[in-house]
Amino acid sequence: MSTAEERDGVALTNLDQPLFEGAGASKRDLVDYLDAVHDRIIPVLADRPLSVVRIMRGQDSFMQKNVPKYTPEWVRTVHMWAETSKRDVAYALCNDRRTLLWFANQRAVEYHPTLVRADDWAHTTHLVLDLDPPEGPPATTDFGIAVRAARLVRETLREAGLTGAVKTSGAKGLHVFVPIRPTPMEDVAAATRAIAARAERLDPGLATTAFIREDRHGKVFLDPTRVGGATVVCAYSPRLRPGCPVSYPLDWADLDDVSPRDFTVHTAPGLLGAADPWAARMPAPQDVPADLVAEGHTIPVPRVQAMHEGKRRARARRGSAS
Repeated sequence: MSTAEERDGVALTNLDQPLFEGAGASKRDLVDYLDAVHDRIIPVLADRPLSVVRIMRGQDSFMQKNVPKYTPEWVRTVHMWAETSKRDVAYALCNDRRTLLWFANQRAVEYHPTLVRADDWAHTTHLVLDLDPPEGPPATTDFGIAVRAARLVRETLREAGLTGAVKTSGAKGLHVFVPIRPTPMEDVAAATRAIAARAERLDPGLATTAFIREDRHGKVFLDPTRVGGATVVCAYSPRLRPGCPVSYPLDWADLDDVSPRDFTVHTAPGLLGAADPWAARMPAPQDVPADLVAEGHTIPVPRVQAMHEGKRRARARRGSAS
C-alpha cells in the first residue's frame, strides 16, 4: 500500500517506495531528511539556478536543469541561455520549504546550485576546489588521500592570505569553499587554477591538476573548473550513492576522525541537532589576491588544454596505425 500525506500544501506520494537500489532508504526518508534540514539547506540554494539529480522508480537517474511543464506556478524560476545545448533553460530557484518538499516528492535526490546568484550572473560568490580521489583503492583509503590533499589546499590558501570551509562531497572526496567579494569571473577562474597549481607543487606525488584522467596516475585531482555558471553539490544535499550519504560540513580539525559514510540521510539530522556548521564555519567574503590572479592567467584553461591534447593524441594514434 502506498502512503500519502501533505506538508506545506505539497501532496507527498508513494512514500513507502525504496528510493533507489542500494539506498537503504525510502522516499519518506528523503522527504523527512530534507524537511529536517530545510532551514539549513535553503540558504545555500536560495536565489541560485538549481539543477537536481532525480531517479524515477525502475529508471536510470538523470540531471534535470529545465523545470518540467507540470512545475507548479509557485515555484520561482529564472531563464538562462545554455550555450552548450543552444536553448533557453528555465531553472528553478529553491527559496522556500514548499519548493524543497515539491522537489523531494519528485524524487530529486541531489541538489546542485550554481556558484552565481540569479540577480548577478557576472560574479561567482565562492572560489571552489573539488578534491577527487583516484578510482580503485578502498573508500577509506580514498578519503584519507583526499584529506591529505585538502591540507595542501588549506596551506596554499593560508599562504595566500585566504581561509575556507570544507565539506564532504557526499562521495569519496572533499570540497573547499572560499567566499569572495565580487571579482570578474575570468579572474576567479584564474585564481582557482593558481591555487590548484600551488597545492600540487607542495606534494606532486599526492596531488595533480591533470584534467585527463589517464594522466593522474593514482593521485588526487585538484579540480579548479568549478567556476562561473558551474554547479557544485551543496552542503547538506543527499547523494545518489549506496547508503544515501549527504554532503556534510566538517571542521578542519576533525578530518582524520570521520568517514563520508558517517553522514547519511539517517544519521545527519541527529548529528546536526539545531546547528548549522556550514554557515558557522564559512568565513566572511575575501578579496582575491592579485598575485593569484596573475599567476592563474598564465595557466591554460584545463578543459581547453585537455581538448587540444586529446586531439593531438588521436592524431598520433592514427599516425602510428597507418
